[in-house]
Amino acid sequence: MTRRAPMMTQTPDDQSELDDTETLDNGPEKKNSGTPFRMCLATRERLPASKMIRFVCSPDGEVVPDIAGTLPGRGVWVTNQKATLDSLVSGKGGFSRGFKKQVRAPEGLVETVDQLLLKRCQATLGLAKRASDIILGFDQIRNELPKRRPGWLLEASDGAEDGRRRIVGMAVGIYEKVRIANALTSSELGSAFGRENVIHGLVKTGRFSDLWTRDYLRLYEFRQIDGGIWYTEVAR
Repeated sequence: MTRRAPMMTQTPDDQSELDDTETLDNGPEKKNSGTPFRMCLATRERLPASKMIRFVCSPDGEVVPDIAGTLPGRGVWVTNQKATLDSLVSGKGGFSRGFKKQVRAPEGLVETVDQLLLKRCQATLGLAKRASDIILGFDQIRNELPKRRPGWLLEASDGAEDGRRRIVGMAVGIYEKVRIANALTSSELGSAFGRENVIHGLVKTGRFSDLWTRDYLRLYEFRQIDGGIWYTEVAR
């Protein structure tokens, strides 16, 4: 028999019900609806939907993350930050207040969202690799850099600093300004390419670098990695 994970049951707060009218949407956005703004259930701040995560309620009352924003039914929105979601899950009646009924937040919801965002990144990298838009390995990247500006440099967050410094320093020396993705560990990068670990990678400029930008920034913002994505000097 499969055991269900523990749930955190949340009860609506009647005093806050009127304040949350704008947090519940009318269903997934249509493709031609532009970039709508939504109100965060936790912070009350209005942000572009691209900066938020949508959640829906399953028929049995369980909160379900809708990373792609396509699941049917009405949904609530939360700022795309791990700390914000954690405060909502651990608080009293947060999701239930938004859905206007008692709902259950599953155990490990924050980690589930993190892994879903990560899997989207890994899937995009896998597609880019099959399209020959990925370069892996220190020497291979060093040979590629003088040929064309990279879309992104991939540097494992647990990689050695000297290797990162050399690659980023070389890229900056040629192009002055480069984007570096350092929110994934070596094993997380490796999983995208069917390898145990990957320390250094490069995404070529083009279609897949645009897709990677979309998916990576969501993970980067959720994990709240220190520093920016643009490097204009040798990485510290």
